[in-house]
Amino acid sequence: MTIQFETAPNQYVTAGDGVRYAYRRLGRSGAKPLVLLQHFTGTMDSWDPTLVNHLALNRDVIVFDNAGVGASGGKTPDTVEQMTSDAEAFIEALGVGEVDLLGFSLGGFIAQLMAAEKKVPVRKIISVGSAPQGGEEHLLQVVAEAASKHASDIRLPLFFTQSERSQTAGKAFVARAAVRQTERDPKSGDEISNAQANAIIAWCADKTTDHAVLKSIDQPTLIVHGSDDTMFPAVNAYEMFKHMSNATLIIYPDSAHGALFQYPETFASHVEFFLAS
Repeated sequence: MTIQFETAPNQYVTAGDGVRYAYRRLGRSGAKPLVLLQHFTGTMDSWDPTLVNHLALNRDVIVFDNAGVGASGGKTPDTVEQMTSDAEAFIEALGVGEVDLLGFSLGGFIAQLMAAEKKVPVRKIISVGSAPQGGEEHLLQVVAEAASKHASDIRLPLFFTQSERSQTAGKAFVARAAVRQTERDPKSGDEISNAQANAIIAWCADKTTDHAVLKSIDQPTLIVHGSDDTMFPAVNAYEMFKHMSNATLIIYPDSAHGALFQYPETFASHVEFFLAS
């Protein structure tokens, strides 16, 4: 019986740093592991089941809560550097060897730094709706504006444009993300959101590195962005593309920060083509 993300059991591993990490694993056994790195305040249950299930058709997909988030132990760091160290400790504890990384938003920061540091073997990376160190961000403004709309779910104004097509796709995503009923992660509170907001703001405020992280990444990279992302504008994607030695850039139409959730099948197809090539 094929495991689906909606029913994949929670598993746990304790890393060398003493933190107990929660994760779910599904897909094709023996394939190169694809580790998913989540967005601001996101947990395992913030991923789109349709997207994860499509990725798992040909990949060994690993979804986890980083330290201090969801069902994992530890404390939520307030720096991207420590979040990266925590993610590295988790991957090392699994003992899976070389991995591919898919980082969404804040997760894309972690994927960049992990690929550049090379403390764990990374083959390829996919960065979605993210930004380079020193990039442009409007996190607090966009979150406040989304909250002021009093939508049925804050992800609708936060992740999707105001067009009818995008909002329809957003509502479908919200419904899919709510299907799982057992072993759901607790929602992120202020302790998590404040720490992660500080990490994001500090990462983008650092204009001194001259894109040193990007220039250190020699792994093939797929950069995907929404055309109308207000949190991390699409100029970030182009800046990443310009300063990386082996990057491909895709911009999805009429889409915002959650472009991968608006086009889950298309995005999964692009990821599979990239990873298989």
